Amino acid sequence: MRKLRFISRIRTKFALAYFLVIAIVLALMNTYFLMASRDMIFASKQMFVEGQAQFIASHLEETFDTLLSVDDEDLVSWVMSQLDVAGVTYVVIADTEGNVIYDPDERSQKPGFPAEQIERSIEGFDVFHRRFYDGTFFISAFTPVMSRGAVIGAVYVHDEDSEQGAVLIDMQDTLRNISIMVVIFSVAAIALIIWSLMRRVKLIIEAIKSVREGHYSYRIEISGNDELALLGDEFNSLTGRLHETEELRRRFVADASHELKTPLASIRLLSDSILQNEDIERETVKEFVSDIGLEAERLARTTGKLITLTRLDSQIRDEYTCVDMRQAIESTLRMLRPLAENSGLTLTVELGDDCFVFGTDDAIHTIIYNIVENAIKYNKPDGSVAVRLKAEDEAVVFTVDDRGVGIPDEDLPHIFDRFYRVDKARSREAGGSGLGLAIVNDTVRELDGKISVSNRVGGGISLQVRFRKCNDKT
Repeated sequence: MRKLRFISRIRTKFALAYFLVIAIVLALMNTYFLMASRDMIFASKQMFVEGQAQFIASHLEETFDTLLSVDDEDLVSWVMSQLDVAGVTYVVIADTEGNVIYDPDERSQKPGFPAEQIERSIEGFDVFHRRFYDGTFFISAFTPVMSRGAVIGAVYVHDEDSEQGAVLIDMQDTLRNISIMVVIFSVAAIALIIWSLMRRVKLIIEAIKSVREGHYSYRIEISGNDELALLGDEFNSLTGRLHETEELRRRFVADASHELKTPLASIRLLSDSILQNEDIERETVKEFVSDIGLEAERLARTTGKLITLTRLDSQIRDEYTCVDMRQAIESTLRMLRPLAENSGLTLTVELGDDCFVFGTDDAIHTIIYNIVENAIKYNKPDGSVAVRLKAEDEAVVFTVDDRGVGIPDEDLPHIFDRFYRVDKARSREAGGSGLGLAIVNDTVRELDGKISVSNRVGGGISLQVRFRKCNDKT
């Protein structure tokens, strides 16, 4: 048996697939949701800061020239205070030359002042800049101040929000902690699942090894209601069938050997008697040779039936045609009437019309011959056999009733088994091999028909075969 590499084991593949799914989910949770939250905050901040910048610019359109001519910082501060700009960190106003005319926090004097963005705004463009750094949102909006279609200045509004940044950082930490807990739980869960799964898989593997070595009675018990439990049940059912088949095979071989050995032993005994007795009479020799011929015929019949069963087991099907069941019965009964008359039996026949079935001539003849012959052989000297045939909507029903000795109820389920005899001594006396009804049963199943047998009130049995009706008689 080939050894499994670690990477090719099913538990490794299952674990890798499970962890891959977990990794993808955690990656999305720690990146996508954080990025989506950050972008949502940025969008909200951008809308607010840009709105404040445009609000200031729109209110400075008419007073901007006055503020520039007066050049009074207190006046500019008073005007800005009247606008009541709230919710931003600071505001800077510049003229078209880039000179700052309002900067209460003196941001223009500090490094990193965005002079280039102000110049872009003076050129008539709205500029927006955002950044998240060290747990703080930095939002900047640059808007030109317009008057009669011309740019007369620029407004720079800046906002820094560490509170929203702290919320985002807390969310990030929370997600990280959740991810760690998910990983720990996932490792424990997958270990438990794989252990449970592989324990049951090993049970199945060990069971298969045992059956491979010939232990067909081996059974496994897998708890649960999942697919593996169902597989275990199916395995037990399969091994049960294998065990039954093996028992049938052994019995078949034993019975077949016995059936073939008996006539061969008789032939050998008779031939040895002839060869070892030099003074044997001619009449005795003729009697022995006749007996040898009878045993040879019996051997040939048994061999032929075994060949028929082998063909049925191999499921080699001939092409089916519509067979006239009535004609087949009449033809077969012509051969069996002398046997019934010699046995002192009454043979009655009731045949309906329009009784065509799917099958072959040989298969139908085999069914009819074996059933009627059994009814004649295993009957009372003053008994009777009734053969009936009728057509129904979708089936053709063939029934044979006899007034014979019948079959014990405990033997009824086994009469279609190979080499099964109800009365072995009487069967051998009648020349039976125990294969006739087995051949009938297998042939009927091959034709998709159904066969049933029951004891009749007053003695005898009733055997019925339902064939699939053939409506196309061409």
